[in-house]
Amino acid sequence: MFTGIITGVGRISAVQALGDSSTHGKRLTIQAPAGYLDDVGLGDSIALNGACMTVTTFDVAACQFTIDISAESLDKTAGLDGTGTINLEKALRANDRLGGHIVSGHVDGIGSISHFAQVGESWELRVLAPRAMAKYLAYKGSITINGVSLTVNRVADVADGCEISINLIPHTVQNTALGTLVQGSAVNLEIDTVARYVERMMSAPVV
Repeated sequence: MFTGIITGVGRISAVQALGDSSTHGKRLTIQAPAGYLDDVGLGDSIALNGACMTVTTFDVAACQFTIDISAESLDKTAGLDGTGTINLEKALRANDRLGGHIVSGHVDGIGSISHFAQVGESWELRVLAPRAMAKYLAYKGSITINGVSLTVNRVADVADGCEISINLIPHTVQNTALGTLVQGSAVNLEIDTVARYVERMMSAPVV
């Protein structure tokens, strides 16, 4: 489990194919911030752009670790198939503060950045989410975008999906990889866990 509060900004520095067919996954080498791996062990969970992955090797001195990502996970996520900057979050401990909201690290859909511009001291980020996710998105509700816990300021159902508007304060832009996004960027989306259970309770047949 995670909270959507980013604990470091890393970089996928190398991508190695684990086979020569489309059914094979990839091994990613991630460069982490200095000291980030001091309390990490083999098998630990770290979310990469909101997708929960397992540490397969790590080198504390070099501030590097690797993960293996399956073809299925590559197909269901964005930004994990090549080199580039990514958001990192270590798994939640039982005694940690829940600073964001409950996040599972399971990507529910891929959205597209439709607008990203500075407004005053902050930034307005608009994301076009798949139509299937629309019923889970609500004004002042929670959404995870590339692993970052954010609050929805506006929801608009449009012809090709559901557009949500997010306000990013300078701290968020400076301390996550969201500042590298541009119009058209693909992003990983995870809906609020509470919304998931409410939808199930409302739709399940009465026994």
